[in-house]
Amino acid sequence: MTKMTTNPSSDAHDEGSDEASERPLNFVQALIEKESEPQVATRFPPEPNGYLHIGHAKSICLNFALAARYGGTCNLRFDDTNPAVEEQEYVESIMEDIRWLGFDWGPKVLYTSDYFEQLYLWAERLVAKGAAYVCDLNAEETREYRGTVTRPGKPSPFRDRTPEENLDLLRRMRAGEFENGARTLRARIDANSPNMNLRDPVMYRINHAHHLRAGDAWCIYPMYDWAHGQSDAIEKISHSVCTLEFENHRALYDWFLEQLELTERPQQIEFARLNLTYTVLSKRILIDLVTGSHVSGWDDPRMPTVSGLRRRGYTPESIRSFCDEIGVAKFNSTVDMVVLENSLRNDLNRRAMRRMGVLNPVRLVIENYPEGQSEKIECVNNPEDASSGKRSVPFSRELWVEATDFLEEAPRKWHRLAPGKEVRLRYAYYVTCTGFERDDATGELTEIRCSYDPETRGGDSADGRKVRGTIHWVSIEHALDVEVRLYDHLFATPTPMKVEEGGHFTDNLNPDSLKVVRAKVEPAVAESEAGVSFQLERQGYFCLDGIDSKPGKLVFNRAVALRDSWAKIEKQLAQK
Repeated sequence: MTKMTTNPSSDAHDEGSDEASERPLNFVQALIEKESEPQVATRFPPEPNGYLHIGHAKSICLNFALAARYGGTCNLRFDDTNPAVEEQEYVESIMEDIRWLGFDWGPKVLYTSDYFEQLYLWAERLVAKGAAYVCDLNAEETREYRGTVTRPGKPSPFRDRTPEENLDLLRRMRAGEFENGARTLRARIDANSPNMNLRDPVMYRINHAHHLRAGDAWCIYPMYDWAHGQSDAIEKISHSVCTLEFENHRALYDWFLEQLELTERPQQIEFARLNLTYTVLSKRILIDLVTGSHVSGWDDPRMPTVSGLRRRGYTPESIRSFCDEIGVAKFNSTVDMVVLENSLRNDLNRRAMRRMGVLNPVRLVIENYPEGQSEKIECVNNPEDASSGKRSVPFSRELWVEATDFLEEAPRKWHRLAPGKEVRLRYAYYVTCTGFERDDATGELTEIRCSYDPETRGGDSADGRKVRGTIHWVSIEHALDVEVRLYDHLFATPTPMKVEEGGHFTDNLNPDSLKVVRAKVEPAVAESEAGVSFQLERQGYFCLDGIDSKPGKLVFNRAVALRDSWAKIEKQLAQK
C-alpha cells in the first residue's frame, strides 16, 4: 500500500484543512471514529473503459480525504478485468485527472491484473471444495435460469458436476480449449436466493482478447464481483467505500471471503452516488454521446467528465469544494447544477484576473473625443485581491460595446444606453447617447453616437453627479478578434433520462448547448494561458482552449456565466 498525499495547492478545501475539520462528521467518518484505533486504508478502483466524470470526483475526494484525515493510505487500483473495452488512453486520462484534482497515490499504481494468478488459485480452491462449478449454459440461457426479481431461479443442469470434473474443465478453460461464451465458472451458492447477486453468479468468463498488461497470457477473466472483494483483501483495504448500487453485492463479497477463509475482511460502506440536474453520469450514456458524435469527445466542455470540466475552465479547488459542500449521504438525491457552478464562481471570484471583452459588438463613436487620439486607462485586475495590481487598457474615440447595452425605447428601469441617457464607461468616462444608426434593409443597429465628459476620467464625476449604469468597452483600434464558445447545459431538461414512450435520451439534448461568437477583447487577453481562467467583466469566466487555439487563432471557452440582475430582462428582450 502507498501513503496518500495531496498536492500543496489542494489544502484549501481538503478534509485536513481547518475549514473542513470544523464541519460535522459525515456518516462514514462517524463509523470510523467508533473504532477504538482506526487503521484506515482505502482505494479508488476505476475501470479503464472510459473517462472519469464528476461522480467519480466525489468518490476520489472521499477516499483520499479519509486516508488523509486518519493518517492512512489510499490506493489507485485499476479494475482491468475486461480487455475488450479497456484502453491505455483511459488509464492515462484517469491518472491525469486524479493528479489534477490534487491527489497522489504514491509511487505505485496497482491493477487487478496484478492478482490474476492469485484469484485463479483461489477459484480452484472453491472448485475443490464444491463451492464453484463450470457451467455450459450460454449467456442468454444463464439469464433465463437465474430468473428475475419477481420470478424464481432454477438450478443449472451442470450444477452437480463433481469437483474433479469442474477442476478439469476450469483448467482447460484457462488453457484456451474453448470458444468465447462456451463455458463459465459460477459460484455454487443458491439458485433461488431472494438476492439476485447470490443466484450462482458468474466468476470467470472466456474471452480470447489481448489484455493491456497481461498480453495473451490469459483467455479467462474474472468478473468484477469475484475480483473486487478479493483484491481489497490482498491490499489489506480496511474500508471499502463504494456507492449504493453495490449494497446488495455486499453479501456476495462476504460469502467469497468466508469460503476462502481469508483473515483480511474489508468493511464495505455504501454512500449515495452523485446525481446532477441537466446531466447524465452513466458511463454507458457518456460513451453513446461520444461514439454517436453528439459531442466532440470525452473532453468536450459540455461533458461532465473531469477532462471536460478542466477544458471548460473549472478548477480542482472548485470541484473539491463542491464535493465538500454536497457532503456524503446514505440516500440518493439530486443536486442542482447551480451548486457546482457556484463553487466555480466562488473560487474564481477570488483569483481570476478581470478583463474586458464584447461578445455582441456594435460601434460606439464618441463624437467630441479628439480624432486620432488614444490614451491608457488604468484598470483593476481583481477587486477581491489588492495584490493583483492594475493594468493599462487603451482607450480611443471609437469603441466596441455590447449591442444589448442599447435600447431605442428603454423601459423605466433601464440603466444602460438609450437616446439621452448617460452611462459610465468602465474605468473611463461618462458618456451620453446622442444618436444611433440602423441598417436600412435589416434594421440592425450599426452605430451608437455619444458625447463624453472629459472631467469624469476614471469613472467619477467632479461635480458629484451619479449615473446608475456602467458598461464595458474595447477600443476598436486595439481590439483582438477571438472566437468565444458559449456553453449551456448539454441537456434541455433537468431530468435527461425521462423520455416519452418510444423516445430516446438524445431527444432531450439541448440544441443551444454551444454558441460560437466572434468577440472583441482587450489586448491583455492575448497573455492568457490554457487552464487559467479570467473574468470578462459582466460576461462570465473564460479560459483559453488549449486544444483548438493556435497561432493567429485564439479560442476561449466560457466556463460559467455571471449572475446578472439583467439576465431576465435580456432574455425577455431576445424573445420579442
